[in-house]
Parts: sequence; structure tokens; C-alpha cells
Amino acid sequence: MSSSNKETNKRSSGRVIRFIKHAFSLVQSSHLSQYPCKYSRRDYTQHQLLTIILFKEYRKEDYRTVVNDLEEMDRIREALGLKTIPHFTTIQKFFCRIKPVCFDILLKSTLKIFYSPDDTISITAIDSSGFTSGYCSHYYSERTGKIRKHFLKTSIVVDVEQQVITGFRISKSRVHDSKNAFALLKECHKLHKSECYLMDRGYDSERMHRFIREKLMAISIIPARAHQFSMNVWGKYRKEMTDHFDAERYRKRFLVETKFSILKRRFGSDLKSRLF
Repeated sequence: MSSSNKETNKRSSGRVIRFIKHAFSLVQSSHLSQYPCKYSRRDYTQHQLLTIILFKEYRKEDYRTVVNDLEEMDRIREALGLKTIPHFTTIQKFFCRIKPVCFDILLKSTLKIFYSPDDTISITAIDSSGFTSGYCSHYYSERTGKIRKHFLKTSIVVDVEQQVITGFRISKSRVHDSKNAFALLKECHKLHKSECYLMDRGYDSERMHRFIREKLMAISIIPARAHQFSMNVWGKYRKEMTDHFDAERYRKRFLVETKFSILKRRFGSDLKSRLF
């Protein structure tokens, strides 16, 4: 093996170990208990199993493959403190019974790495996208005429300066973007306040402007829908937005779309789970 290949493998292995250590540390700092109940067998802690699930998603592998990797990677077993390798069904059943609130807690723990409790985010962007719930290819869908109509509507909040996702919300049904936006704004405002919020035309409404400016005491930059003159726009804040639109700051809104592009290129736009 050439020296360049050895160096590449060494860097790749280093990234994996760093990910495992950071993920395991975050899981341990969460409120997740080590064992689900006092009568459990205690072969593996919930911290170990959740870290393995995060490692599986990081590697884009299935349950059987990630178990095979653990058998061959001594350093990962050592970092997790695993004495034996869990069966792949153990990991799958743990994932089915874990509560979604655990992932919310992990996100909050991750944000503590980037922000202190009193930090204020300068510019925040909000957008939504869909993840399809099917395994068939797009070519097959076109040939058979079976269009995949079911998808998960996912809304995210992104700090455009640091490119950090500070909040997310998932909906099973087709809902308007603004419905998830109000809930997201409330949740993210409790964690870290923002000075300015950027959104596209789909979120345009006088109610949205009023909520951001009067309740959150922040600046809202949302272009009005298909109107060029303020005389054709109703609402105090929507007219103000039409007359004094801050195009320079609004250009940074594309970064939230970039984040969606990164997520879909990294993990795919199709969901692996059949039940959600």
C-alpha cells in the first residue's frame, strides 16, 4: 500500500474516532438514563446504543453493516466501553422505543458547543423542505405513473453566520409553512434570541411580521407576495417591507437552502424508515 493511501486511511479513521467520542460525550451529558429500568439486563447502556445509532447514520449503513464494523474496529469498541457486540436487532428495537424528545435534548446539548446561554444570533433564516417516504426510484415512479405524494415536511432554523441548525420541526401531513414557523420561532427564541429573521414569500403575512417584531422584538425580512408597490399591499409591516426592503441582508437567506442541499446530498432525500 502506498504512503498516500495509508495517510488517507489514517485521516478517515481519525475522523470516525473523533465523531464517536464527541457523540458519546453528548449522549452522556443528556438526561437519558443509563438503563431503561432497574430490571434490565444491563448488557449495554442506552448511551452506548444511541451512540451506535448515530454512528450508523453517520456512515449511512444499515443495522447489520454497522454491527460488522464494530466487530472489526477495536478503537471504537474501546471508546464506547463495549465488552461484547450487540445483535443488530438489539439496536433496532432500542431505536423503536426511544422517545423523540431525546433527539431534541441532543440538539440542545450540541448548541452549547457553539453558544453560551446569553449569546444572541445576529441573523437567522427559516425554510422548509420535504423528504419522500418511499424506496422506489424516480424512474420507476414515472414509468408506472405512481407519484409519491407522501412526504415529511421538515422546517429548520439556521444561524447563517455559523451555518448551525438551531431548531427543527417535522410534520407528517401537508401543512402551510407558517404553521410550523410560529412554533419554531417560539422554541428557538427561548434558547437563543435572534436580531433578524429571514424567510421567503411563502411566510409572508401581517401576522408573521407582527409576531416577530412585537412579540420577539426582532427584525423580520420577508418579501411581499407578487406586489411591486405598497399601495397594493395591506398591513402596516408589509407596506414597510415593500418600501424599505433590505436586499443586502436578505441575500443571506440562500444559506438555509444550502443547508438542506447538504443534508440531502449527505444522507439522501428518501427516508429509510417505514414507520414514523
